Amino acid sequence: MDLDFKKLDGLVPAVIQDAGTGEVLMLGFMNAEAYAATQASGEVTFFSRSRNKLWRKGEQSGHVLRVREIRVDCDVDALLVRVDALGPGVCHEGYRSCFFRQLSADGEASLVAERTFDPDAVYGKDSR
Repeated sequence: MDLDFKKLDGLVPAVIQDAGTGEVLMLGFMNAEAYAATQASGEVTFFSRSRNKLWRKGEQSGHVLRVREIRVDCDVDALLVRVDALGPGVCHEGYRSCFFRQLSADGEASLVAERTFDPDAVYGKDSR
């Protein structure tokens, strides 16, 4: 099956879900090259829109996302990647999931999770 990379300028969103718990860990984007690298290595590779390059999750932190299965949506333009998350978290801010804030009805955000690692120790103080 050919993914539709045309709708978002060569990218498809990839929702990353813990295969064991069902928790959504993060959202990233893949271009065709990142998707091929993910398929070949069995570890999630994204395309960084801000850095304009490929990056394998865990290449700096060691917090690797090992692919269990990849699902595609009905429009063939979005992925659900079910993974085994190796490490204490996936968020560059030090949380298990990037979805660590909850929005109230009035739009105020509150923390709903605790940090699982020190991001400054993993990424350095100036990298975030």
